Amino acid sequence: MSTTTTDKNTDTKAPADTKAPASRVSSAAAAQQDSKLASDQGTTSIADIVVQKVAGLAAREVRGVHDLGGGAARAFGAIRDRIPGASASIGQGVSVEVGETQAAVDLELVVEYGVAIAELARAVRRNVINAIEQMTGLDVVEVNINVNDVYIPGDDDEPAPSSRVQ
Repeated sequence: MSTTTTDKNTDTKAPADTKAPASRVSSAAAAQQDSKLASDQGTTSIADIVVQKVAGLAAREVRGVHDLGGGAARAFGAIRDRIPGASASIGQGVSVEVGETQAAVDLELVVEYGVAIAELARAVRRNVINAIEQMTGLDVVEVNINVNDVYIPGDDDEPAPSSRVQ
């Protein structure tokens, strides 16, 4: 009968709190070799704002998406819309992380009442991934969707101001 002993002091794992936060996108050189954005003649880089706008437009194309952004962003957007010459932000409610060959997207949606949210999320995710991959050549590694409100028609209609003077 033989017995084996183990030394518990040989653990080589680093403590979890010493690790740097991991990025959702990879920028490895090996991945760049297979990229549509790099060739022997040069490389193409895509700015975050480009991916943000593409994702915002693609999400808004899906029936059942009323708006993008949280309450504060939508309130600021309503004020901005009233200023002459100001343009609406297509990227409102969209945050992205873009690497050399990959992108990750976070969306904040306001959905219309009566829409099946799980089906809507699948449709939005599919549309956003297709649009980004076709337009930019980046691989989309994830699209996170946060539904933060439900639009009910008539909820935001303001009553007509009544005149105090006749």
